[in-house]
Amino acid sequence: MLVRRALPRSTGLVLHQLPNFRQHIPVRAITAASMDKSVEYNFGPYKIRGDEVFCISKLSFAFVNLKPVVPGHILICPLRVVKRFQELAPEEVADMWSTAQRVGSKLEPHYGADSLTMAIQDGPSAGQTVPHVHIHVLPRKPGDFAKNDEVYDAIDRSAKSLPQMGSEQQQQQGQQGEPLDLDAERRVRTPDEMAAEAAELRQLFL
Repeated sequence: MLVRRALPRSTGLVLHQLPNFRQHIPVRAITAASMDKSVEYNFGPYKIRGDEVFCISKLSFAFVNLKPVVPGHILICPLRVVKRFQELAPEEVADMWSTAQRVGSKLEPHYGADSLTMAIQDGPSAGQTVPHVHIHVLPRKPGDFAKNDEVYDAIDRSAKSLPQMGSEQQQQQGQQGEPLDLDAERRVRTPDEMAAEAAELRQLFL
């Protein structure tokens, strides 16, 4: 069953109660043509190159992060530029979270993780710096942060760095079982690094 329209408010139904809800949105790999770096996707006021996008669904796309705080930290957002979560159409909410579920299930084993953090910063006071709804998906390992909730501080710092598009010295990635150095993990990556990671992740969805 393919859900195409918003349900009338009077029905009282929620999407997860619909038959075959989990199968209604296919997630496919990016086509070869879309991997061209000259193809761009809107992320608020920023442009995301096609070779940095690794997965796209009917209404959402997933792309690698300029400043990941853990290996495999990626972003998922609707294709339509929407500032706040409450402004999304029901179909976009369902599509975005279905994509997050599918992407997360692939990222977790790929990065040797055993858990996931999924987070939305909805509005400036919540730490949102890009005016386009997006989900942070982070593969998690035991001990990757000295205090587990430090991951949210790291996400906040990473997001605040986006307007500064300069480069920083490359640092060593944190290893499993060792607390992450937040400054090291928040380095700006090169376009070639991001394209290489996207190409690797794209193979998970073929």
